[in-house]
Amino acid sequence: MTDALWRPSAEVIAGANLTRFMAVVNARHALSISDYAQLYDWSVRHLDEFWTDLACFADVRAQFGSAPAITDPQRMPGARFFADTVLNFAENLLRFRDDEPAIVFRNERGERRALSFRELHAEVARVSCWLRQIGVRRGDRVAAVLPNLPETCIAMLATASVGAVFSSCSPDFGVPALLDRLGQIAPKVLFVADGYCYAGKSIDSLATAAAALASLPSVTHLVVVPYLSAAPSLAGLRDAARFDQLSATAGPLAYEYVGFNDPLYILYSSGTTGVPKCIVHGVGGTLLKHQAEHVLHTDLKRSDRIFYFTTCGWMMWNWLMSALAVGSTLVLFDGSPYHPDPGALWRVAQEERITIFGTSARYLAAIQKSRFKPARELELPALRTILSTGSPLAPEAFESVYHDVKEDVQLSSISGGTDLVGCFLLGCPLLPVYRGEMQCRGLALRVDVFDEQGHPVRGRKGELVCTAPFPSMPIGFWNDPDGRRYRAAYYERFPGVWHHGDYALITAHDGVVIFGRSDAVLNPAGVRIGTAEIYAAVERLPEILESLAIGQQWQQDVRIVLFVRLQPGVELDPVLQKKIRDTIRLTLSPRHVPAKIIAVPDLPRTLSGKLSELAVRAVIHGEPVRNADALANPEALAYFAALPELQS
Repeated sequence: MTDALWRPSAEVIAGANLTRFMAVVNARHALSISDYAQLYDWSVRHLDEFWTDLACFADVRAQFGSAPAITDPQRMPGARFFADTVLNFAENLLRFRDDEPAIVFRNERGERRALSFRELHAEVARVSCWLRQIGVRRGDRVAAVLPNLPETCIAMLATASVGAVFSSCSPDFGVPALLDRLGQIAPKVLFVADGYCYAGKSIDSLATAAAALASLPSVTHLVVVPYLSAAPSLAGLRDAARFDQLSATAGPLAYEYVGFNDPLYILYSSGTTGVPKCIVHGVGGTLLKHQAEHVLHTDLKRSDRIFYFTTCGWMMWNWLMSALAVGSTLVLFDGSPYHPDPGALWRVAQEERITIFGTSARYLAAIQKSRFKPARELELPALRTILSTGSPLAPEAFESVYHDVKEDVQLSSISGGTDLVGCFLLGCPLLPVYRGEMQCRGLALRVDVFDEQGHPVRGRKGELVCTAPFPSMPIGFWNDPDGRRYRAAYYERFPGVWHHGDYALITAHDGVVIFGRSDAVLNPAGVRIGTAEIYAAVERLPEILESLAIGQQWQQDVRIVLFVRLQPGVELDPVLQKKIRDTIRLTLSPRHVPAKIIAVPDLPRTLSGKLSELAVRAVIHGEPVRNADALANPEALAYFAALPELQS
């Protein structure tokens, strides 16, 4: 059995929220659960009891009705959680009103701001009163195109406080991408900033806002957050006011109670295969799922300072916001993680005494290849957990974290997505960390791996599924009244089962490895190969910055084509080509070896930073890319058109 890279100490286990929760479950149900495996087994067999116990343990503020925790638990979709319970999301996140820091904001220009829970409460009250005065009511949509600022958090909480629905996009979205999203949901109010900063540049946002506003007739009020300038000009912007000048009759913060399954957020699919789907998430389901992930799986406590490098267009922003319910301090960052050098975020971690540091697998891989090594250059005594998501974390990156960042740290590779505004696969403070593996399946989530015939498999690759309801299933898609599009997205592959679209394997440790998206799986000679396996092998080579693999239709079969982005000054000569092929053959198998290896200057990625294999596959087959506006760098697709290397 592979040695663990990290094991929790007896002190960590004894002090974990999860240990306390096990004691509560044992006392309440006369059980003798003593480890995570037993707790997981109980939780997936007793969904009603688990979610009820968690709501009590996490002190969810709500008016609970008499309905069971799950109504129609055998229906997927169709099951409903806490059907007659009412609550307010903002009330749960604003339960603290003291002088402890709620938010610390940093950016790449060196700016720092902090808001206490008392100050945050007062700001939310001000904006909430203004929203009520202009007529925003339960069910109305409020949208934000903002950097990761305290004002974004305030706008969300104020929106939730009045029972309205919040939706956010990153300010680097172009006008077409914004309209593809916001045009579908018809927001009543739009929050924007005058700009944002990235890689040493200050980028104006108001021209984009004005252009988008012209095609959003539903917007009756535009709010501009001063960020790059203390007093940005509002000229040419209709119905505009500055965030700091919103006037409202002073009053206490009032909370509109709504149904547990009423809408809270609208999030968006990546949009690389068509117009983005508008995924609607419910108030109570989002709160309860995040409480399970934060309190139990991340072991989040009031004393923690939690950071996640994210934009407001990625669901990890929504996930991060919910940490306020625990009373933890949120550390926000705006800017490039590599400016002025790859150590930027780690210096913030040191200076702000961050205890839980969240980032992407891509960023950790970049640190692995950079000359900056946090363990050598910084002191990070407060740091106890590193979270990674966005794509599979390569086994070598696991080792790099323990060698280059910190030896005694829990590395939690987690996975889920916008579809559930949370995770299926999570960390666990009671379990060891093994190289290349996600520690566990989340509590009360009947996550499994199916073969092609829909049978559960162990130790073999297959389709990641969930076979029972969970609270943060979408309550539906926007403008999908009969639910047809929603059912088609998740439940058609295996009827009555959530098909997540990841190619995965459950390990001997009961951990999970993901090998990439199912729709990007390669299939040469009928053998299914996950792209993440190839990336993990190739990107261990120092010459390779990153890679992307697709299957090209060729002579009545499929051949693997590997595109690589090289380190500056490196040439893809025959020696390096052989080195790449040998590495893949020895690490994986001869079947994994690409037929073609081609160097390109850039690889296309979505606005949330994920490589877009499907877009490249479409281009090389002469098919249209259905929504290039969903890409952060659509110009990169030009490198893949009519490549002579692919004609032979």
